[in-house]
This record gives sequence, C-alpha cells and structure tokens, in this order.
Amino acid sequence: MNKLLAALVAAFATVSFAQTAAPAAAAAPAAKAEAKAEKKDAKAEAKAEKKEAKADAKAEKKTADVKADKKAATAEKKEDKAAAKSEAKK
Repeated sequence: MNKLLAALVAAFATVSFAQTAAPAAAAAPAAKAEAKAEKKDAKAEAKAEKKEAKADAKAEKKTADVKADKKAATAEKKEDKAAAKSEAKK
C-alpha cells in the first residue's frame, strides 16, 4: 500500500509540475515580444527628443542671430548719426 501511495503522490507531483511549467514557457515569447516593443518605443522616444532638442537649438541660434543683427544695426545707426553730426559741425 505504501508503494502505491508513493507512486500516486509522485505521479500527482509530476502532473502538477508539468501543468505549471507549460504556461511559463508560453509566457516567455510574449514577454520577449513585449520587451522588444518597449525597447522600440524607447528608441523612438529618444529619437523624437533628439529631434526636438535640435530644433530648439536651431531656433535659439536664429533668435541669437536676429538679436545680433539688430544690435549691429543699432550700432551702425548710432555711428551714422555721430558722423552726420560731426559733418554738420564742419
């Protein structure tokens, strides 16, 4: 009777183990696909951030160039006024 009981317990343990291992094995490809999708999303997000940073830098440079041009134009106007004033005195 003990041998029969031991065989029954061993068979039950084997069946239980086999049932829990199958879903875990099936979940592995799904997890792998999910990780791959997350990696792809992260890469796309990084690319978008890089593109946005580049656009911001370009806009900032353009703004700086416009400011520099205005400053140069103002300085040139002042010089012209000073030259006109000095010519008027002569």
